[in-house]
Amino acid sequence: MGYLILSTVIKVLLFPAYRSTDFEVHRNWLAITHSLPISQWYYDATSQWTLDYPPFFAYFEKILSIPAAAIDARIVDLNNLNYDSWSVIVYQRSTVIITELVLGAALLKFIRSAVDPPTQRIISASLFLHPGFLIIDHIHFQYNGFMFGILLWSILMARNGKKLMSGILFAVLLNFKHIYMYLAPAYFIYLLRSFCLSPSGQVEIKNFLALANAVIVVFGVSLAPFALTGQIQQLLSRLFPFTRGLNHAYWAPNAWALVTAADRILLKYVKSTGKHIPVNLAGVASTSRGLVGDTVFAVLPNVKPIHTFTITIALQSIILIKLWFHPTYKSFVTALTLCGYSSYLFGWHVHEKAVLLILVPLSLLAAERHAYFRTFVIATVAGVFSLFPLLFTPAESVVEVVYSIVWFAMIYLPLSKRVYEFPKSLSYVILDIIEKIYLGGFLVLQIFVALFPILSRRKGADASGMEFLPLMVTSVYCSIGMVWGFMRLIFIYLHEDTAYQGQLSTIQ
Repeated sequence: MGYLILSTVIKVLLFPAYRSTDFEVHRNWLAITHSLPISQWYYDATSQWTLDYPPFFAYFEKILSIPAAAIDARIVDLNNLNYDSWSVIVYQRSTVIITELVLGAALLKFIRSAVDPPTQRIISASLFLHPGFLIIDHIHFQYNGFMFGILLWSILMARNGKKLMSGILFAVLLNFKHIYMYLAPAYFIYLLRSFCLSPSGQVEIKNFLALANAVIVVFGVSLAPFALTGQIQQLLSRLFPFTRGLNHAYWAPNAWALVTAADRILLKYVKSTGKHIPVNLAGVASTSRGLVGDTVFAVLPNVKPIHTFTITIALQSIILIKLWFHPTYKSFVTALTLCGYSSYLFGWHVHEKAVLLILVPLSLLAAERHAYFRTFVIATVAGVFSLFPLLFTPAESVVEVVYSIVWFAMIYLPLSKRVYEFPKSLSYVILDIIEKIYLGGFLVLQIFVALFPILSRRKGADASGMEFLPLMVTSVYCSIGMVWGFMRLIFIYLHEDTAYQGQLSTIQ
């Protein structure tokens, strides 16, 4: 209860804070679902912020629009674009806090059913107070806490042996936000192997039909109104805009950020040395365009959607083979994390906010043992830091940095004591030192990012095209940690002793 009160006070104090365009996006969705018949929801283009989430989220916005209209009718006026009165600010930010209670309830249930409640209490508190939710939901503005609450309820059902309900909840989640498709392969293999098949491999007809029918019903409820009004093709075109480029932004820290940086370095090398290496002129223009848009390489071969899809599927296949032969709860959570991780690192046009698909399930593994904890620390620090550029106003920048440091200290000290292992060899000691140096580098990076605007104004760096340097440096540095965290986790997962893998987690 203390954490709930503390977090609520902090979030209410942030009501006047910076708001991204996502705030107007969701206000416009309130207006669309309230003002228009369902047959026009996915066709409306009054605003540039068109409805592009699955039907359950549209229904969710419809429900939220009812009290909004009673509070202030201008909130749901379709033509009242960029409305930012205090009434809409308080209302929309309050809905994020209230709906996030779904997350709180799931985490409370995790504690009550845990074998080691004190440890689970630390993990649950860390998730409820996670800087990612504070930055993305309560300042930038989204409803990730609510939707990750559904995901955690689904994972909890799997842990408690209620696999049918776990599958139903995940199907519901997919119809709230389709980005969770990144996790679907792990769910499919886990439920098929552990629920629809017997240990000997025989099909459990009753379970298979129950799960299949339940998923069909969920998707039917979601899509039927739009199928009846002939909107399915239009709906799909809104959900999957494949015309977007490889990178959402320079600072989404995945493998393609490293490849993009390597291309920029090679271009500088070619220009400075005069080497006769073919250069794509479109790639030269791409380097100076800024943050968002199609990424065209100047020296390296361009990456196409089929390349990203192939790499992602190949990595997930390796992960899922292990899950098929060892469909335990712990293996499921690890595979779930790795499926989200591989999609984040190698997917097409990945948004930096998608890092929560890694950080949330990875938190459930943090107290397994020291190897998992170290992976959790590296990925969490890199992932949370990569979200800092979302908030570029001075006051909010201070809040996110201070809050994240306090949060990290709150969970690092107690968890590290529970999982500490004495180094087994010199290589472990060396690896530990390198990782600590990398983590310490974030302090240097933060100082550089904070001081760069001041130095650039004095030296006129903005005029020379260097204004995006802090974002690019942040992207590259965080990408190193994210890639290393993935390599670490997949190594642990594939080399985990099968006897140990079959045991229940200490925090179950």
